Amino acid sequence: MKSSRISRVVQILTTLQAGKYYAVDDLSKMLGTSRRTVFRDLKELQAIGVPYRYNSKEGGYSIDPEFFLPPIDLNLQEALSLLMLTHKASRQMQLPFRNSALLAALKIENNLPLKTKKYCNLLLKNISTKATAQAPTKLLDQTFATLQKVIAEKSKVMLTYHSFFESKTIDSQIHPYHLLYNQRAWYLVAFSEMHNSIRTFKLNRIKEIQVLKKRFISGENFDIYDYLGKCWSMIPEGKIYNVRLRFMPKVANNVAEVQWHSTQEVTRNRDGSAIVEFRVDGLNEIAWWILGYGDQVQVLAPKALRIKIIEKARNMIKLNEQLEQKIKTSEIPIVELPHKTTAASAATSNS
Repeated sequence: MKSSRISRVVQILTTLQAGKYYAVDDLSKMLGTSRRTVFRDLKELQAIGVPYRYNSKEGGYSIDPEFFLPPIDLNLQEALSLLMLTHKASRQMQLPFRNSALLAALKIENNLPLKTKKYCNLLLKNISTKATAQAPTKLLDQTFATLQKVIAEKSKVMLTYHSFFESKTIDSQIHPYHLLYNQRAWYLVAFSEMHNSIRTFKLNRIKEIQVLKKRFISGENFDIYDYLGKCWSMIPEGKIYNVRLRFMPKVANNVAEVQWHSTQEVTRNRDGSAIVEFRVDGLNEIAWWILGYGDQVQVLAPKALRIKIIEKARNMIKLNEQLEQKIKTSEIPIVELPHKTTAASAATSNS
């Protein structure tokens, strides 16, 4: 579950434990989400074993007030999952309030039964995560806290933002809707009055946030999953394409074993290649992903995507051929850096 959904699920849990019956429309209004989102959150409750029930006579849901989730009575799997998330997986992303999260985990760890604590510590010594490239954000905690507050209060914000798309720093009044972590960075999803549309703003490009003494009423039923729809990553373009790709045997297994998109379908070929199909909103984001596989992928459909890939590949070749020509004519001197021997390579060469 994503953090925003976790907070909603907890709110539903505490609300339904009050001993009253709540219809989906009641919960939708209380949470400021769509009915579809409420049903999705109720399924999350069901998945973790919370015994809610629907009363047709009352026309709503409730949970037995005597039911509760013990705060510290964790079994081994629950404790290990929590400690892996805070001690290990948190290094994979820029976690806001990371020190607070680690402190909370230490408090919980300190209250675990001694046997469980020792076993978890033993297992964690042999579990690692490899940090991926991150987009560093200065003052992440401060920026995140401010945005959380204005989202909850529905306060308008004057945002000073360095826009790569517009190649300049812009100022726009925005209605902040949602915080999203995606592709190694945090984003704010908001309605921009300057653009008269919903836009995404990367947190590390925000230069200044001025909270205005104004409220907004838009976005009452904004749902991040509905907004993203079938886009490849996070930028819907408003047109669905049937994408059909053929991956060569060298990479076919690596591609097929990953669920890249919710619409993914894979067909294995006798020669070891694989046909991978998607229904995606827009072509720009998936084009860059395809280029990462170089000469190991063919774009079977649509034609517009194949042309886009061909153009980008030709531009890549042209750019590097121009560089190679300048190197040959000494227009650009190339300085060879001394080779550095790492401990791992030294051990390999000595074996």
